[in-house]
Amino acid sequence: MPPTGYITVRAYASEAQLPLQNVAVAITDADGDVIALRLTDRSGRIEKVPIEVPELSAGQRPDTGVVPYTTVNIYARLRRYQQIEAEQVQVFPDTVTTQDLQLIPLPELPEAWTKTEIFRTPPQNL
Repeated sequence: MPPTGYITVRAYASEAQLPLQNVAVAITDADGDVIALRLTDRSGRIEKVPIEVPELSAGQRPDTGVVPYTTVNIYARLRRYQQIEAEQVQVFPDTVTTQDLQLIPLPELPEAWTKTEIFRTPPQNL
């Protein structure tokens, strides 16, 4: 059985971190293939999603070029809020990674309805 890590999401609005229910969350692999589609619950969270990851020991040897994590992309959308993309989110073996997503309410102007906020996670310097 391949090693597993987990990803979960916490979606909220404002600096007060008010939870947002029914946020549509898509998790994809690096190639864009969908791993999971979920809706957040009333606490703004989704259940943890299992992600296949490399062996932890693979990234512990120098000069192998292997990193001890898998990257996923997370897309979140809720009506009347700006869309969010979190790219290259790192998931490690035997660990639950929580990605916080602060959604920003959209103005009432139609030209703003298609805006997307993109966050890229830089690779670990291992």
